[in-house]
Amino acid sequence: MATNFEVIDADGHITEEDSQMKGYMDAPYRDRGAVLYPRDNWDRSLGGTLGTRAKDARSWLDAMDKGGVSTAVLYPTNGLSIGWIREPDYAVALCKAWNDFVSEEFQKVSPRLKGVALVAFQNVSEAVKELRRAVNELKLPGVMLPAVGLRKPLGHEDYWPIYEEAEKLNCMVGVHATVRGPHYFAGEMFDYFIEVHTLSHSFAQMSQLTSFMFRGVFDKFPKLRVAFMEAGCSWVPYWMGRMNEEWEKRGKAEAPNCKKKPSEYFKEGRIYLHAEDYEPLIGPTAAVLGHKVLYFASDYPHWDNEFPENIGHLSRREDLNEEGKKWLLAETAKKLYNLN
Repeated sequence: MATNFEVIDADGHITEEDSQMKGYMDAPYRDRGAVLYPRDNWDRSLGGTLGTRAKDARSWLDAMDKGGVSTAVLYPTNGLSIGWIREPDYAVALCKAWNDFVSEEFQKVSPRLKGVALVAFQNVSEAVKELRRAVNELKLPGVMLPAVGLRKPLGHEDYWPIYEEAEKLNCMVGVHATVRGPHYFAGEMFDYFIEVHTLSHSFAQMSQLTSFMFRGVFDKFPKLRVAFMEAGCSWVPYWMGRMNEEWEKRGKAEAPNCKKKPSEYFKEGRIYLHAEDYEPLIGPTAAVLGHKVLYFASDYPHWDNEFPENIGHLSRREDLNEEGKKWLLAETAKKLYNLN
């Protein structure tokens, strides 16, 4: 899919398999009889008619060549459920296994492939140590935060040592949702995947942005770069306005760590959003938030990806100028992930 712009994929996915992960795990964790991550029985692919698999570097490099992508930053698939793990020691082992796997089998295979780290929020002190190892030794450019599954919202003070370390390491944090656990995003009342999936990422991201904002994470860590993945971007101006209204009336009493009006934090340019081609209001959103915080992501090879056609569609949008498209397709990702 040829385009005149450089293209960086800020959020693609590896469809990792349990057998691959177990190769990087020690006993007794690799010997567990259960599947590694909690799963569900939704028919995401509609009988194999949607999406594909990409469990190795060759699959990803071939896809990138087809789409004209220079660099891809890769997230897990099963690992999106890391927040649902309840055993802290097991969560630590899984995260280490993923980090070693994505480093050895993707980053070391090609400089075009980058992998985000997983850390166990279930054990914060171990998460801090693992984040330091992942960034300093494995050279992973970011860390994923699970938007659902954890017993506390991501803005909770218990997790602040992780953000403190990320800020010291100049490492982005990426909030990523999953459809698993629909009761976390008010989806448990629905019967069909189309209903649950429509709600999942958007509602989860709204919840976690609210937590980050009113708990004071953006104020406490003024250099922390935070991305919200796979929920689009055009919900944010609305949510920003709603948070402003709440803060003006109740912030001093109930959100004392949020020192400024929420919209002021967005003006600082360190809250990043995935702009998706289906959104009719990318241009107006860029006008409110600034075009340097919107990034392109493929979501390849998941069932709902539109890669590589979405690259061409975005490059031809009439509501973005050439500079805005340049940042959307590559420059924002460079800034977010500190890519050279």
